[in-house]
Amino acid sequence: MLLVISPAKNLDYETPAKTKQSTQPDFLAESQLLIDELKQLAPQDVSQLMHISDKLGVLNFDRFQQWSQPFTADNAKQAVLAFNGDVYSGLGADSFKADDFKFAQQHLRILSGLYGLLRPLDLMQPYRLEMGTKFANQRGSNLYEFWGETITDALNQQLKTLKAEVLVNLASNEYFKSVKPKALNAEIITPVFKDWKGDKYKIISFYAKKARGLMCAYAIHNRITDVEALKGFDSEGYAYNEGMSSAHEWVFTRQQEA
Repeated sequence: MLLVISPAKNLDYETPAKTKQSTQPDFLAESQLLIDELKQLAPQDVSQLMHISDKLGVLNFDRFQQWSQPFTADNAKQAVLAFNGDVYSGLGADSFKADDFKFAQQHLRILSGLYGLLRPLDLMQPYRLEMGTKFANQRGSNLYEFWGETITDALNQQLKTLKAEVLVNLASNEYFKSVKPKALNAEIITPVFKDWKGDKYKIISFYAKKARGLMCAYAIHNRITDVEALKGFDSEGYAYNEGMSSAHEWVFTRQQEA
């Protein structure tokens, strides 16, 4: 079983890393190609491209200019500890023990607009480049065209290494569009998290994102390799709802916030 999640916009490079273990991303050559083109943009171009404020445009312009290899513990941080969004709040990697990091490194992958596919302990330098950004580049008009089959091929290789037949999609639609399901040598299971609001169950973005991280943490702490065991996920009051689920979309519901 392999789990995939999205990155986060917010980053934390201030908190010291909880582990000294690290690896290098597999696709730094591709990242370098993108960086070389991104460095040609002026701050206002960055703001317009990403639909962000002038302040954030300058911040990310500076990040692109400063991006350089090699990646070390002095200029980069492990991806799972650097990302700081709702999913990562649920994941809680800051509290991982050595064996947790080891299991996550084998079974968890992070999709990325700049890095393609990251393992949890892969070092990365700060950036912002969402997968859905319409950044014209040498390989096409957007990042989906830039990455092409690369991410899917890498996932297939890792599924083969694990002798796994199931990929658990805990990524957003924007990011999972970088994966080509028909070319993936695995069954895809997509968990969906719904909270009771008003008079029915609804997907509430903040809670759903956090729950994706909680499910990853549940799998990691319990060393789950059989996808059926994920139906036992019960963190913060969620429970598998068989009546609302289908073969490839598993719904987990919660009556009230934990």
